[in-house]
Amino acid sequence: MIFFIILIVLAIVLVSTCVKIVPQAHSFVIERLGVYKETWSVGLHFKIPFLDRVSRKVNLKEQVADFEPQPVITRDNVTMQIDTIIFYQITDPKLYAYGVENPIVAIKSLTAIVGDLELDETLTSRETINAKMRTELDVATDPWGIKVNRVELKNIIPPRDIQEAMEKQMRAEREKREQILRAEGEKKSAVLIAEGKKEAAILNAEADNQAAVLKADAEKKKRILEAEGEAQAILSV
Repeated sequence: MIFFIILIVLAIVLVSTCVKIVPQAHSFVIERLGVYKETWSVGLHFKIPFLDRVSRKVNLKEQVADFEPQPVITRDNVTMQIDTIIFYQITDPKLYAYGVENPIVAIKSLTAIVGDLELDETLTSRETINAKMRTELDVATDPWGIKVNRVELKNIIPPRDIQEAMEKQMRAEREKREQILRAEGEKKSAVLIAEGKKEAAILNAEADNQAAVLKADAEKKKRILEAEGEAQAILSV
């Protein structure tokens, strides 16, 4: 009796281990006697005991690989550090399981595409580099069942001497802009002062002219009145 109970319990345990549920956004790669058999998608599945095994559980959701800064030599022989983030998704679980031993390490080695560019291009063409890296990585990882959706070049760290030269250049440009702004301010100030003096001179001249006209009119009226007074005196005699 106990023997049959043990057999029943073992059978239940064996059957339970052969029943697999694949969750959403996942796939299971199944091998039979060490050879690829099939890929299970979402749902309930059964495997043959002792013959089938789950070789790999694959996550089909978009994933992020954030790589540490790594050295890259540009086309003009300048060594710099680049810091990248890659957004990728597994599209073929079989190719992903058997295509390459460590896909993420392989992807990391492919990010050295920046080495095909010169220093100035790497510092000024970040969007172009992102697009180029995404295209080339997507093509390179396709045989591994991986699709690269997006590449973000977070940071480009040039050598220390180049950083110092760039900082000096930026300081020089800032000082140049300050000098230009100061000169323009002084020029505008001088122009305003000159225009003010010119307007003051014009106003003074106009005032003097009006004063002379008024004085002449007053003298003219005075002479007229004096002449009229003399004429009346003569007539009265």
